[in-house]
Order: sequence, then C-alpha cells, then structure tokens
Amino acid sequence: MESLAALRAERFDTAPILKKLASASRKLAELKGIASAIPNQGILINTLGLQEAKDSSEIENIVTTHDELFKDDVSPENQLSAASKEVLSYRQALYTGFRLVKETGLLTANHLIEMQRELERNHAGFRKLPGTALKDGAGRTVYTPPQEPDAIVALMRDLEQAINDPGAVPVDALIKMALIHHQFESIHPFYDGNGRTGRILNVLYLVKEGLLDIPVLYLSHHIVQTKAEYYRLLQAVRDDDAWEDWVLYMLEAVEQTAQQTVKKVIAIRDALFDYKHRIREQHKFYSQDLINSLFMHPYTKIEFMQNDLQVSRLTATKYLDALTKTGFLLKQKVGRSNYYINHALTGILTTP
Repeated sequence: MESLAALRAERFDTAPILKKLASASRKLAELKGIASAIPNQGILINTLGLQEAKDSSEIENIVTTHDELFKDDVSPENQLSAASKEVLSYRQALYTGFRLVKETGLLTANHLIEMQRELERNHAGFRKLPGTALKDGAGRTVYTPPQEPDAIVALMRDLEQAINDPGAVPVDALIKMALIHHQFESIHPFYDGNGRTGRILNVLYLVKEGLLDIPVLYLSHHIVQTKAEYYRLLQAVRDDDAWEDWVLYMLEAVEQTAQQTVKKVIAIRDALFDYKHRIREQHKFYSQDLINSLFMHPYTKIEFMQNDLQVSRLTATKYLDALTKTGFLLKQKVGRSNYYINHALTGILTTP
C-alpha cells in the first residue's frame, strides 16, 4: 500500500474538484458560523452527536429507532438494548476524540486507539492477526488489507504524519480529509470498529484544522443514502487509482451534509429561543441553565434536571411537571420511571 505522501498534489487541481471544493468550503464555513450562534455548544455536540452515532452504526447494520435511542439515553446501563449500547458507545468515542484533539491540537494513532477502545469496550489495539478480506456479491475476494502487525504499525505511523504534518500531503484540508479516510479504511488497523472510527476521524480532522469549532459535520447520513457508491469508489481507488472520483464524492458529501446540518442547527436555535422567551414569560423558575438542560437531552429525566440545575429531586420534578402542563414537554411513564420529551427538539432531530 502506497503512502499518501507519494500522491502528486497537482492531480487534484482539476476543474471539477476545484469547483466542488469551493462550494463545499463555503457550506462548511456557513455551518461553522451558524453553530457558533448556539449559546451552549454542548447542545449541538450531544444532540447531533447522538444522531451521527445512530447513522454511523446503521452503516454497520446496527439499527435502532430514534424513539428507542432517546429512551435508552435516559435509561440505566443494564436496561439498554444491544443496539443502543453500540450507538451510545459511538457517541462516547466521539467525545473522547474531541477532548483529545482540543487538549493536544493533534490527532494521533494513540488517539484513534482510545476512540476504538470506547467503541468496542476492549483493549485489543491494532490487529495482531490477519484482517478480514473484502468480498463482492459473488463471494470473490476484491481486497485484502495489510496482514502483518509490523506493516500495520508502519502504515499507521505514516498516516499519523500525514494527518499532523501540513507539508506531508500539501493539498486543501477537505481533500486531505478524503485521502486520510480512504487510507485509514484500507489499512483496516483494528479487529472491529474500523468504519465507525474512520467516520469519527473525518470530523475530528476538520476540528483539528480549524474548519469547525466543534464536531457537528457528520457524513454518515450521506453514506447511508449512497452506501453502494461509497463502497464502489473505495474499491475503485484500489483497483484503478481513481482518487479524483473518490475526492469528488467526499466533497459532495461535505457540501450536502453541511447544507442539511445548517438547517438543523437553525431549527434548533429557533426552537431554543422560542422556548426561552415563552418559558420566561410563563414560569418564575426560568433560567438559562434550565433551557440548556431541556435542549441537551431530547428525552430528559428528573435526575438530569437535578444535576444540571443543582436542585432537589422534588424541585426538579415540580419544574418538569409544570413545563408539561404548559405544553413544552410530553410526559411518558416507563416502568416506575418518568421521562419528559422535548417535542420541538425531537421533531427536528427525526426530520430527514
């Protein structure tokens, strides 16, 4: 497998790529600006991160509904479905990676190992045994990832340099993201979780490069919708050196996803300010912390309100029940526990 540094940068200076790069970059910059208008950035990381976790897991045939996922987000660990455990582990892996990038300004092989550890809940690290061969619909082997442990370590070392050294692959950051993603998926360094780790890598690289302040551009929904094309183009690079087609696909994914996410962020912002003004008018217990808590969790529970507002359980229950009576929340009972649905927020998150 060739190092990314061996690619000629000028091969990506084609008219179609430069045109798509310009439009994708504009949409990404718009998303960065809109996202910064949300007072509490944790709201977007938590809610959109949960959406991404669902979509990314779906690519790996780990399927759960929004309702199940939102319910499980407020449930004790021992009551979670297997699919929801996988999805919520993905979100935790995303948080871990984001924290490491913000702390160090780097995105290293060890960071990827830590993220994959959160995903798979094990300490296996890079593969020590041969990786699974990729087969086509007829059962023919079309790609075999690197098999030797030393080769995997060497390739990941090269990839780490490409990620963190601006001079290693001198192309625009969005093009470089596409190249890095392909290289990571082709190395297939882990026993499991390579696809999901690779998709987290995409957004964290954009954060590292300053194209986003927080991880809010998630390409998984686009990949779910174009799954056959995604895998076809991955393989076309290996078979035919078709890097340009792959880069165009990824730039289109960035543009389309940024455009859709801008709409979601604006909708969340508008709903948040609507709740803020109306709750302030109708309830004496209004506070910004209350609003942040309501929009941090699509489905919330008394314990969340207790912790976020530092109030007693009785007071938290009183607030949530009052907000239910005035139509801001919907109250549901599961077993002996109640949870409260922010229907404005869940409507936004479940709209394609």
